[in-house]
Amino acid sequence: MKLITAAAAVLMMTAMALGQQSMATKSEMHAGAANVEQHLKDLENQWAKASQMSDGKALGPILADDFIGIDSDGSMRSKSEAIERTSKAKFQMSEISEVKVSPHGDSAVVTGIWTGKGTTADGKPIDTKERWADTWVKRNGKWVCVASASAPLKPGM
Repeated sequence: MKLITAAAAVLMMTAMALGQQSMATKSEMHAGAANVEQHLKDLENQWAKASQMSDGKALGPILADDFIGIDSDGSMRSKSEAIERTSKAKFQMSEISEVKVSPHGDSAVVTGIWTGKGTTADGKPIDTKERWADTWVKRNGKWVCVASASAPLKPGM
């Protein structure tokens, strides 16, 4: 009888320990997701700031080497083209808002609204509000943007 009671006690303590470990793991996963979300929001803000400062070099570590961007006019840009255009553009305003992060393991989709005012790399005036979606992937322990697409918002949206 003592053996059965001892075995039951060991099983009960093991189940409690595993339950606590499971709760800690879920808590750590939630904290990890929150950290990923904040980190990606920070990277998106760095991108907007780089645009306003005409600092194309700041995009180097943010964009994947195989990055592809689809601009609101439908044109496609590589990483080097995005860096060049950012260096040449002159923005008085480059702000993002309504940023939402949807993590999916080692990838995430980040959406938001960008408001920009200034001149493009081609010297054309621009005053726009666009909705964008960026796809981020964690490679070698570092988050990089692999794809970006934007579309102009209709006035009043």
